[in-house]
Amino acid sequence: MDVGLRTPLLDFFRRGDVAHDERLLAAQGAVAPGALEQLALLAMLTEDHDPDIRRTAEDTLTRIPAGVLSAFIGRSNVPAELREFFVARGIAVAAPITGDVQDPLIDDEPIDYGPEPTTEEEKLSIVQRLAAMTVPERVKAAMKGGREVRSVLIRDPNKLVALAVLSSPKMTETEVESIARMGSVSEDVLRTIAQNRAWTKNYSVVLALVKNSKTPLTYSLSLLNRLVEKDMKQLLMNRNIPETLRLAARKKLTAS
Repeated sequence: MDVGLRTPLLDFFRRGDVAHDERLLAAQGAVAPGALEQLALLAMLTEDHDPDIRRTAEDTLTRIPAGVLSAFIGRSNVPAELREFFVARGIAVAAPITGDVQDPLIDDEPIDYGPEPTTEEEKLSIVQRLAAMTVPERVKAAMKGGREVRSVLIRDPNKLVALAVLSSPKMTETEVESIARMGSVSEDVLRTIAQNRAWTKNYSVVLALVKNSKTPLTYSLSLLNRLVEKDMKQLLMNRNIPETLRLAARKKLTAS
């Protein structure tokens, strides 16, 4: 189903490689970090190949009052495709909710993440607290927590959690650039950044991705064309990147 919305988290579900238990959590409304993404994900899961997932997503949607849905789908940021999905289910479009609605419409476990840590002791406490959380709790933390929380969860071994960080409305280009430099994040994270046109408009993000040995080679080679001569010359001396990439850089410099 095309819900007219693209986010790293939704794209992860679109690719179809999400485990059954994680899809079930999402169908229960426990994974989506924000209201718009929650509704889009639930709509997608009503067409899941697993009947249990479809039934759970339907049950979750019925828990949201029709009046709340009517007002929400009237908002200007709701894609037409998603609005039409609910209209087809008998939900009328009403006057939109005023203000910024970011929290999920169904949130059984609200969490207080507190202020941004300032000391090493506070940062360690954050790491320990995150380690004790369930997957849905870490997904929510990825979206609602501060920068320190995101810096920890972007390295989470669970793809769902790591990609939820990239879906956070609090994510800045400075953070994206920092993540693009990391050798400790998964290829999925780097691939997602490389596929985001808004982020790759930033030259610093492009350079960080090309210089990161974990960036999938297909994207590194494509982004190589964006580099200025000075940075391309530096790639020739970078022994950490794939040899194929260095050879491509040499070829482009020779041809210029």
